[in-house]
Amino acid sequence: MSLDFSLYLITDRTQVPPGRTLLENVHAALDGGVKGVQLREKDLDARDLYRLALEVRRLTERYEARLLINDRADIALAVGADGVHLGGTSLPVETVRRLVGPERLIGASTHSLQEISQAQEGGADFVTFGPVYFTPSKSAYGPPVGLEKLKAACAGSALPVFALGGVNALRIPEVMAAGASGVALISAVLASYDPSFAASAIIESLKNK
Repeated sequence: MSLDFSLYLITDRTQVPPGRTLLENVHAALDGGVKGVQLREKDLDARDLYRLALEVRRLTERYEARLLINDRADIALAVGADGVHLGGTSLPVETVRRLVGPERLIGASTHSLQEISQAQEGGADFVTFGPVYFTPSKSAYGPPVGLEKLKAACAGSALPVFALGGVNALRIPEVMAAGASGVALISAVLASYDPSFAASAIIESLKNK
């Protein structure tokens, strides 16, 4: 499956503004042009995550957008998602590739060139790299890697690299200049009261990289 998006929206329902729901904001983001969504609600049990994934799958199908499920290959297969996104504590990429087959996407979270190389060898289709800037959602993973490490990661990777962590519309020119293939983000879209406008502004910035 080809990688046909440059904005990779990662969900976190705790960042949705009061009075709105995750599904409402994901729907609005898709309306704004988002074509790649990672469902990442790690605190949900399998049944609740499955139910939510079904709803998000219906939305993404309507907009012909890709849906990847964080960590859970079983749920990805159960809802007919387009792929799986793996983190440092997930099953190895090569194991998940055997489970989901060659037709689904596998994304991998990375923080170093070594991890990018491992993801590539395992059969990943793309990686996220970061956090590039400080962001509360990634503070547990250590200090930001910065633009220079992002540049080195992009130069040393045969896979598309998505800049992750603290990325917003104003920072897109510099992360793309560092060699990123796209951006992965949460709050710049989902925390907005107008996710459609926020998404479309970011997509426009990516087009004008």
